[in-house]
Amino acid sequence: MKTASRLLLVIAGLSLSTHGIAADDPNLNLLKARQGEMQLRSFNVGPLFGMAKGKMDYNAELASTLANNLKTQLELDLGRAWKQGTANDAYQGKTTALPKIWTTYPEIAEYGKKYAKAINELAAVAGNGADALKSKMGAVGKSCKGCHDEFREEQ
Repeated sequence: MKTASRLLLVIAGLSLSTHGIAADDPNLNLLKARQGEMQLRSFNVGPLFGMAKGKMDYNAELASTLANNLKTQLELDLGRAWKQGTANDAYQGKTTALPKIWTTYPEIAEYGKKYAKAINELAAVAGNGADALKSKMGAVGKSCKGCHDEFREEQ
């Protein structure tokens, strides 16, 4: 009985220490950082799509603020959050990033350029009326969808 109890304690201890090691994986912070960036993008772009689709009333001040938030986000250098080896093959269930993100450079950089162009054009006109906003939201949506279709696991 003593041996069985000791064995259970050793197994429990190893289990807890393994969990502690996994929790200390610095790559998990990278995943959280990029997911946070995407969450912030979504927080800002969601209402803009709502206005463009007529699902919420157009508000020039809010549209301008949200578009400029997205533009400001372009200035952040989050490159280190995209460390090779942090795709869904290594972190299954924790990220939807496909490994091909790291094997298709500079193709993926083109998606980033299209997104930046779309956001800059949106920010320039978002507060100038619903029609001006609508005229730029298609490019924003395409730039997001293109990258997600190519480099994100289907959800």
